[in-house]
Amino acid sequence: MPIDFTLTPELEDIRLRVRTFIDEVVKPGEAQIGNPDDIDRDDYINILLGMRQQARDAGLWMPHMPTEWGGMGLGHVQLAMVQAEAAKTYYGAFVLNCQAPDEGNMHTLLHWGTEEQKAKYLKALCDGYTMSCFAMTEPEVAGSDPTLIRTTAVQDGDEWVINGHKWFISNARRASFAILVCRTEDNPDLPQAANTAFIVDIPSDGWNRVREIETMHGGTGHSEIVIEDLRVPNANMLGGRGQGHLLGQYRLGPARLAHCMRWVSQAETALDMMVARSLDRYSHGSMLAEKQGVQWMIADSAMELYQAKLMVLHAAFRIDQGLDFKSEVSMAKHFVANMLNRVIDRSIQVHGALGYSTDTPLAHMYQHARWARFADGADEIHQMRIAQRTIAAYRDEGTTRRATGDLPV
Repeated sequence: MPIDFTLTPELEDIRLRVRTFIDEVVKPGEAQIGNPDDIDRDDYINILLGMRQQARDAGLWMPHMPTEWGGMGLGHVQLAMVQAEAAKTYYGAFVLNCQAPDEGNMHTLLHWGTEEQKAKYLKALCDGYTMSCFAMTEPEVAGSDPTLIRTTAVQDGDEWVINGHKWFISNARRASFAILVCRTEDNPDLPQAANTAFIVDIPSDGWNRVREIETMHGGTGHSEIVIEDLRVPNANMLGGRGQGHLLGQYRLGPARLAHCMRWVSQAETALDMMVARSLDRYSHGSMLAEKQGVQWMIADSAMELYQAKLMVLHAAFRIDQGLDFKSEVSMAKHFVANMLNRVIDRSIQVHGALGYSTDTPLAHMYQHARWARFADGADEIHQMRIAQRTIAAYRDEGTTRRATGDLPV
């Protein structure tokens, strides 16, 4: 059985093209922008749109989407290379039009949308003319358990009347439409069959964005939404009635792995900075790189980053091969999110006061990284599912091999 970690010439070419584009277009563009609060809004938009046009011209537009929709048609293993390169910058994924939540919404519309929905909503996303959001999380119930959703949709002729409360809806303030998950069934045979997804045009009467939620890293795009007698036509139902849970799970699986791809890149940046600092800083008779305590932090970070890369690549391989990937993605999401926090923390420690300041990107990275451990499923939920699948594998087969990657070792 071939196990080959070398890249084909075609994939190596894509990876190097993306790396060159990030170095020669995105990084200079970000330098032009500087602090978005300090630049004229029109100049800010023009720089971003200019970089996006250059991505189109370079053939690096939408690496995750099929070629018939204007994308590059890459599989998940190939996408890992692109996302990892793009995540070396703040705007990289946006410039290539493969940023969350639009990336996951594109996949969702492609798989679940009617031809009319694709023509109206998916095409505009793919062309880069609109942005979107995914509205599922609610403040009153546990976000990790969508069966508890309280936002209701009640049918009234050819329309649905929706009332409820959503929060932490990323990108809602910029979105032209939302994929909204609501409860439509009172007593389904299965709790997972209670919800249905709808496409909501923004703005719409009854869709009320009441505030941007301030987080550890400020107020940067997570909205609270109050929904009051919002009317949505039946034609805007996405997928079948009662299939909202399936749709959400379909969307979140690959989306979680895409986050991991970006987190690996951020952790690698933090490790690079840690090593560079250790080679540059002299203290108590020697460089930091010569001190055992610092060497241990570097070694632990290198080993964990290696594990993370292998987990992401293997989970992506399973998706591309049409194999069940739920366990592998859960394990990758849990491990990579925690690895990211640890590596950035160590890098801050090695940098000392400089790392704690905003003179380097580490403080900002650390604020964002803390979110990773509960977004798209809290650590504890993934651990519960991993344990359940491991126990089930042993009960069914007398071995836990299937639950640990089903690998030939």
